[in-house]
Amino acid sequence: MAQAIKKYTLDEIKDRFLGESGTPKREQYETDLKLEVIGELIKLARKERNLTQSQLGELIGVQKAQISKLENNAKNVSIGTIIRVFEALKAKVKLTVVVSGKEVEFV
Repeated sequence: MAQAIKKYTLDEIKDRFLGESGTPKREQYETDLKLEVIGELIKLARKERNLTQSQLGELIGVQKAQISKLENNAKNVSIGTIIRVFEALKAKVKLTVVVSGKEVEFV
């Protein structure tokens, strides 16, 4: 009789290999993942608008290289730049900040 294979949830795997939620290594992983998703969203929205990286760069006043960098690695980019990019792509941006249990949303 075959032995059952133990199944793990994604959170269990992350806990084991990255540390539990709240630890520095896990928090850095989660932040990097969110930044990667932002880059992919920018690329997707740009392509849906049939714009090249150069054309998007012209819309917000930056070089193609900066758009490429943003799409491939959104680290070290200001929130202002990200918002300008999404506005140029006619995408709605919402930012939610939670401080001391109170939530403030910027649209």
